[in-house]
Amino acid sequence: MTALQFEIRSRSARTSARLGRVSTPHGAFDTPAFMPVGTKGTVKGILPPQVRASGAQILLNNTYHLLLRPGPLQVAALGGVHAFMGWDGPILTDSGGYQAYSLADINAVDDDGVTFRSIVDGSSIRMTPERSIEVQQALGADIIMAFDDCPPSIDPDEVRPNQARLKHAVVRDTPRRKQYDHAQRLQLANERTVRWLERCKAAHTRSDQALFGIVQGGTDRDARRWSAERICQVDLPGYAIGGVAVGEPHAQIVEVVRQTAPLLPEGKPRYLMGVGYERDIVEAVRAGVDMFDCVLPTRNGRNAYAFTQTGPLRLRNAAHTVDPRPIEEGCDCPACCPAAHGWLTPGEAAMSRGYIRHLFMAEEMLGPILVTLHNLHHYQRLMGEIRETILTDDWDGLARRWPVLGGLGEPRAEGETGGDGS
Repeated sequence: MTALQFEIRSRSARTSARLGRVSTPHGAFDTPAFMPVGTKGTVKGILPPQVRASGAQILLNNTYHLLLRPGPLQVAALGGVHAFMGWDGPILTDSGGYQAYSLADINAVDDDGVTFRSIVDGSSIRMTPERSIEVQQALGADIIMAFDDCPPSIDPDEVRPNQARLKHAVVRDTPRRKQYDHAQRLQLANERTVRWLERCKAAHTRSDQALFGIVQGGTDRDARRWSAERICQVDLPGYAIGGVAVGEPHAQIVEVVRQTAPLLPEGKPRYLMGVGYERDIVEAVRAGVDMFDCVLPTRNGRNAYAFTQTGPLRLRNAAHTVDPRPIEEGCDCPACCPAAHGWLTPGEAAMSRGYIRHLFMAEEMLGPILVTLHNLHHYQRLMGEIRETILTDDWDGLARRWPVLGGLGEPRAEGETGGDGS
């Protein structure tokens, strides 16, 4: 088979949402899809069958982290990422371009690539478009991403005090004895990203992998349009929107996605990288996006932060000390409904909030495992309901069932096409 096939099976009449299916050499997944993040070849603390039982059909691994440890040659020698981590479904690898932004305090960017200081042993690591493709081909994922230059999304004058990554990126990108010029930085990143994509495509030789390009441009509409036009001139199986949810508020995320998604090819998967919170995902689906990933359900789960349809729970709070309730009534995860997973508890009772709080206060590993499992199920339930809503167009009903969405905005933004593609 070809590296990737994408079928749009239904469209929303009220929005630009699409219901589809992506087929790869390691199986298919339904879209809109949310990919749990297994950065280093594992979804932390969770067995592959448990990830699959949550409803996940595709995972994400990270090229930069697997390059550092154990290294692409070792992964290849053990059969590639699928065999390496015991996952028999599709896998996507991020290129390492985002780490050039998130690790801005320990790297240097130039026109040829990025030089990192290894977070493992402090050694110098050079990543170029060619090297990123070489590593991803050795890892053997089904979908691989082009190496891109991810700039700060917003001007540093708008940076809140706690946004350390933005500050590091701004400092790194400011020439000595000069002022940071945000418009100039966006233009430079856009131009580099196009050149690097061309180099990635030239270096890519595996016919069983699908290479996606990435659109940058921050929150600037003209920069986004420029990037989308040039990235999409390179014929690829799919395209992504990058540089989003790296400091912007919800309204700006929605604005960028509503503008950019319709600029990407209609018949190919559209992937919004690193997003995110439930309302961001739903609004992006309504704009025509098909694929998502984020560390929120797993990272927050390890920190006693549980997602629910009505809003988050912070399970370390003393209010939960003797709370007998499950994390969320009606949830089908192993913590909330153990019997559904073959786990026989007295009276088929759920794991109580009080017990889970105890696990975290006692630093027992079961606490992070249970909340991570809950969060994974939460996100996949949301995606399942989104897919159903595309068929019914009952977006108001979705918002009522999921108060965490905070209501939904206007279903169509300026420039978006209708649900029939017209």
